[in-house]
Amino acid sequence: MKQEILIIANGAPYGSESLFNALRLGIALNEQESVILKIFLMSDAVGAALAGQSPAEGYNLRQMLEILLAQGTVIRLCKSCTDARGISSLPLIEGIEIGTLPLLAQWTLAADKVLTF
Repeated sequence: MKQEILIIANGAPYGSESLFNALRLGIALNEQESVILKIFLMSDAVGAALAGQSPAEGYNLRQMLEILLAQGTVIRLCKSCTDARGISSLPLIEGIEIGTLPLLAQWTLAADKVLTF
């Protein structure tokens, strides 16, 4: 039986390593055969899903998100968070969509474990 795990990330894309660590853990969890992973990005973390970012050095969150998507992870962004930052109409990494708080509530109730970063 597979465990459903939900990761909720709030950290700014390159402001701290909080989001980086959430995505690293997500990739590692997906390597376990017994996991169904979902990720919900909130607050400043939603900025990581913008298409076309290419950081000059260090870790690359776009690549990490693309790996998670390729592994089958469902990734959603908080609509009110994207609206507040003026990015709701900007292009996102293919496969990432905007979600809602009621969706996050459903995911939270369905999850066996919820991790927040």
